[in-house]
Amino acid sequence: MLVKRLLCSYTKAFNRLHRGASGNQNANSLDYNVTPFCGMAVGRSFSSDAHHPPDDGQKPVTVSLYQMKKTIKGASAMLGESFEGPTCIQTVCPVCHIVPGVEGKVATDTVRSKIFVNKTTGNFTCSSCQYLGRWDHIEKFFPPYSRAPKTVQELRKLRDAFLELKLEHVGVVCPVPGDTVPVDSLEGARDVIRCLQLENIIPEALVNVKAHWHRENHELFIPMVDVEHRTIGYKKLHVGSDGEICERTVPEANASGLIYLRCSPSNAGTKAKDQSQINAILVLNVLDLLALGSVKLNATAVCLPHGLKTLPQQCLPGLDRFQRLTLWFNYDTAGWDTARNFAKKLDERRCMFVRPTDHHPTPYKALLEEATEPKAILAKAQPILHQSITTFRALRQDVLSDLQNIDKVQGVKWKRYPTLNKLLKGHRKGELTVLTGPTGCGKTTFMSDYSLDLAQQGVSTLWGSFEIRNTRLAVTLLRQMVGRPLDENLADFEQWADAFERLPIYFMTFHGQQPIKIVMEAIEHAQYVHDIQHVIIDNLQFMMGVLDETKHLDRYWKQDAIIAAFRTFATRRNCHVTLVIHPRKERDTDELTTSSIFGGAKASQEADNVLIIQDKRLTSVRGKKYLQIAKNRYSGDLGIMPLDFDKASLSYAQRKKKPEGGDDGGGATEAPASEPIDRTVRRAF
Repeated sequence: MLVKRLLCSYTKAFNRLHRGASGNQNANSLDYNVTPFCGMAVGRSFSSDAHHPPDDGQKPVTVSLYQMKKTIKGASAMLGESFEGPTCIQTVCPVCHIVPGVEGKVATDTVRSKIFVNKTTGNFTCSSCQYLGRWDHIEKFFPPYSRAPKTVQELRKLRDAFLELKLEHVGVVCPVPGDTVPVDSLEGARDVIRCLQLENIIPEALVNVKAHWHRENHELFIPMVDVEHRTIGYKKLHVGSDGEICERTVPEANASGLIYLRCSPSNAGTKAKDQSQINAILVLNVLDLLALGSVKLNATAVCLPHGLKTLPQQCLPGLDRFQRLTLWFNYDTAGWDTARNFAKKLDERRCMFVRPTDHHPTPYKALLEEATEPKAILAKAQPILHQSITTFRALRQDVLSDLQNIDKVQGVKWKRYPTLNKLLKGHRKGELTVLTGPTGCGKTTFMSDYSLDLAQQGVSTLWGSFEIRNTRLAVTLLRQMVGRPLDENLADFEQWADAFERLPIYFMTFHGQQPIKIVMEAIEHAQYVHDIQHVIIDNLQFMMGVLDETKHLDRYWKQDAIIAAFRTFATRRNCHVTLVIHPRKERDTDELTTSSIFGGAKASQEADNVLIIQDKRLTSVRGKKYLQIAKNRYSGDLGIMPLDFDKASLSYAQRKKKPEGGDDGGGATEAPASEPIDRTVRRAF
């Protein structure tokens, strides 16, 4: 009976996946789902690779690491020994390697049949096709299992369905364009260095990364390889119109490849032990990689695919062989925050970090300055893990970094709301914001506009809308991005939809009242997989649950427990959380205050920022709607921001003041103050 239920569930999941694949080929659809695509419940498994169609909202449950190890170890008699790394468990794929009912091993290429099971999410990655699947998809195929003829027959049907599914959803492979030529000689490498003006880069570095050169377009291609050293993507470098090096990653999302460059040891002539197989230095761009390759270091330099944006879990198997990882990122607060998040994925116990100060620049800048020795900077790398008790001496470099990067410490600035920049200073990670306002005042519309502004600047956002459907929310976001109704301009839909897909915005598929445990599970795994920096919950009252075991609990106690859970998540995961909470029912003539927030005092106490939408249009002839900053823990600045609604764009964006005798330029938003550009990093990714 169990096998019948598994077969039925697997068949339904396959049919849903087949319909989803044929009906929607866009990788990041507007109604994006962070839940898995299979109908069978399994937890901590949010297989949401861009090329795998999502499921229709099935609830996950927890995957036990102990159970995964036990299952894999039990199959070692037929599959051979498995290997446990810091982030993944490596074993042979039981689906490709074993046919149920056939004794012994099938004659297949075992090297191309390995899978890597993520120890945190339970997702597995196939080394041959980059297929990303869930643990429960493959768990049932691990031997030993019943040898009854009926069971064997059903398992074979499941295996055939799995293999067909796997073939349809292989990972994207982007080979280096065929009209390029390999840079396989020192003379050719010198010509490329001269053409791109790569100062202080030695030609051996270009040869060692197997670079390719496009002579006509003057473009340099660096292949990215997977764990089996097969080329699955590349980074393209060319000189931009401003004379700076521009870098682009192909594929643009969820690239599972890395670039490796073995640095020349300083004592190559001696019999010193080669540390390049166990020590790695992680950098964000090719220029830093080549800079490390031009320095005498006993390590392997590794370039991540998407810089500070995200570290896909498909890349983790390629880093498991290293015992120590040194993260050398941009020397600003954003680089430090990202390093801490990446270190949690990579296992903090083996991670070191180059502290971000002016004395510790990025590798390429250090190479250009010549006064700073990269090897000396690496010698000062410190562990990311801190002890429970610390001293000012240990915090001294962090304090210096904050003072030297005060603008970036203040957070990401809004482009649509310059008044918020003056009051809140910026959008910072690790904070909790509460937004409240009367019913129908436009809290969801404002929050979508508010979050879109940040997402367009690279702040990865997870939307949890429990009141309205994701499709309707996506329509609002898209219209706010375009600035005009798209139903009257359907010819432009594809162009704008493609642009919206590239934004790091994800949606949870929960609707209506949901228990906090289920929602927090989804948020934590989405943060792990997609490196979420901003979580929006609209609204908190829909999360208080209707389960029988909670019906006797006080509703204020339940709300306080939910707020405490989000406060802990924001601090522990260094992620900004915005909670939309309805106010108490009060007289329309009274202004809302922090005491008006529904529930106890915990919401206003725990929040770092309290934003209140005051709507006086119905109580006064000349009444206005405005946003009040009622609490600001970072700087203490309080104030108000007028909210003038533009119905065409569904936006509250503040507009430029019309100059005397001039035009306002179509209502463009106020331009943010210009910021100094780092000419060394060359170009933001």
